[in-house]
Amino acid sequence: MQEFAHLRGGEAAFPEEEFAVRQAAARAAIAAAGHDALVVTSPETIYWLTGRQTAGYFAFQALLVPAEGELSLLVRQLELPGAAANTWLNDIQAYQDGTDPADALAALLRRRGFVRPAIERDGWFVSAALTARIGGALGSDLLPDGSGLLGPLRAVKSAAELQAIRAAARYTQAGLAAGIAACGAGTDENAVAAAMLAAATTAGSEAMAMEPLVSSGPRSGLPHMTWRRRRLESGDAVFLELAGSHARYHTALMRSVWIGAPPVEAQRMMDCALRALDAALDAIRPGRPCSAPHEAAQAVIDAAGYGPAFRKRIGYSMGIAFAPDWGEGGLLSLFTGIDRPIEPGMVFHLPATLRCYGSWTVGASETVIVTPHGAEPLSDLPRALTLR
Repeated sequence: MQEFAHLRGGEAAFPEEEFAVRQAAARAAIAAAGHDALVVTSPETIYWLTGRQTAGYFAFQALLVPAEGELSLLVRQLELPGAAANTWLNDIQAYQDGTDPADALAALLRRRGFVRPAIERDGWFVSAALTARIGGALGSDLLPDGSGLLGPLRAVKSAAELQAIRAAARYTQAGLAAGIAACGAGTDENAVAAAMLAAATTAGSEAMAMEPLVSSGPRSGLPHMTWRRRRLESGDAVFLELAGSHARYHTALMRSVWIGAPPVEAQRMMDCALRALDAALDAIRPGRPCSAPHEAAQAVIDAAGYGPAFRKRIGYSMGIAFAPDWGEGGLLSLFTGIDRPIEPGMVFHLPATLRCYGSWTVGASETVIVTPHGAEPLSDLPRALTLR
C-alpha cells in the first residue's frame, strides 16, 4: 500500500468524513450482534463503507470491519492502485493471481488477530465453496453468518447520497425522454436503446448497474426483456426502462409508448396502472409500514380485475448498485408483510406495470425520495401512454 499512498482518496466519491459516519454505524451494528469483526463481501456495502469501486469487482474482494480498530481491505493485486485512489483507507492488502483468495483472507485475519469473525455469506460473488475454503484456511468450522447486519443501515440516505441520487435522476430522465422520442414505425429496438444510452451518458451518467430495458410488440409483454434488433411497427407497444448512475447511486424510470392507436383494453390497463401508482405514492408517509404503498396499489388493481396482470411488489429501495441489479430490492421492498416503517431519506422505485403476457406491458414508474411529508418524485416526465 505504501507504494500507492500518494493516490489515497484521489478518486473518492465522498469526503473522508462521510465514510467515517458510515463506518461508525457499522461498528455499532457488529458489536451489537456480538461479533468482534465482520468480513464484508458484497460490492455495494464495501462501496458504502469505503468508496471502493471498479469494473474488476468480479475478482474476490473483502473488507474486514472490526468492532474496534482500523478497517482492512483485501483486493486482487491488479486492483491495488485503484483501491488506493477510490478510498481513504490506510490498510489495503493484495493477493497475486494464482493465489487462493481464501488463503490470502485467512492470512489477513490472522495478522489482525481474528480467527472466527462473522462473514457475509449472501454476496453475489462469494460461493459456498469459497466460504468453506476460508473457514478451512482458518482451521475453523463454517464461520458465523453476518449477512443482513449492515444492509439495513443503507436504507436511509445521507444528504450526500441524496444529492447523488438527484443527479442520477436527471440523467435517467434525459435517457427516457430520448428513448420515447426515438420510437416510431420503421425504427428498431437497438436505435431506441442507443438513444437512451447516449442521452443519459451525455447528461452525465456513469456506468449503469444494468442495461436499459427496451422491448416492443409481443416481446414487450414479457418481463425484463431488452433490445434485440426488432423493427417497430404500427400497433406495437414499446416498454422503456432505464436507471442512470451518479457515483454508483442509481435512479430508475419506466414509461410506455404505443405506435399508433392502442387497443381499448391496453388503454384501460394503462389507466389502472396510473391510478395504482398514484395510490401507492399517496400511501408513502413516514411512520407507515412499507407494506402500505403496495396494499394501496393492489387494492386499485384488484378492484379493476387486473390482479393476474400484476403479481409483484409495487416497489423497492434504490441507492448503490453494481451489476447485475440496479436496485436495492434485496434490502427493502414495498410489499405485503414488510413492517419496517417508512422513514424520511429512504428512496424507492415504484414500477406500476400491468401485462398481457406475450402481447404488451403498460404502466409507468417513479423514483421518489421520502420527505417528512410524503413522497417526492424525482421526474416530471409525463406518465401517460405516449402515442407515436
